[in-house]
Amino acid sequence: MKTTAEHWRKNLQLTQHVEGGSFRETYRSPLTIEREALPEGFAGARNASTGIYFLLEDGDFSAFHRIAADEMWHFYDGQPLHIYEIKPNGSLHVHRLGRDIAQGEQLQLVIPAGSWFASSVEETGGFALVGCTVAPGFDFADFELAERGALCRLFPQHAGLIALLTRS
Repeated sequence: MKTTAEHWRKNLQLTQHVEGGSFRETYRSPLTIEREALPEGFAGARNASTGIYFLLEDGDFSAFHRIAADEMWHFYDGQPLHIYEIKPNGSLHVHRLGRDIAQGEQLQLVIPAGSWFASSVEETGGFALVGCTVAPGFDFADFELAERGALCRLFPQHAGLIALLTRS
């Protein structure tokens, strides 16, 4: 049976994500890390780790955003997911999350804390089902959705890409 985005959305009970795509949290560690033990950038205690399913389809994108923790991505099904990472120094790295290792795709990758990143499926009609693990755990207090003009002023060399992968 060929799986579809709708199959995954329904069977995994995914809902709309603010950055684009669909998701569902699958894990939130009961272990917490106190604020004093965390690096700068965290406003309070955090769960040690969190995990989600994330589904993205062609025609939609995950808008540029950044978080205060490292985020590990895991590929599950569908077509390759292109993840665009702008490091704090302005360098752009395009990661391809997928199964074809011989073509430079990766089954897992890590976006370090503080990098701006966005993603899209570039195969017409395609989708990607992935997972994301964040440590210390994800909290919306640590989430920053990019504002197009501000990000373009920071990284004018990537203005075209930023315009494509931001919503405002």
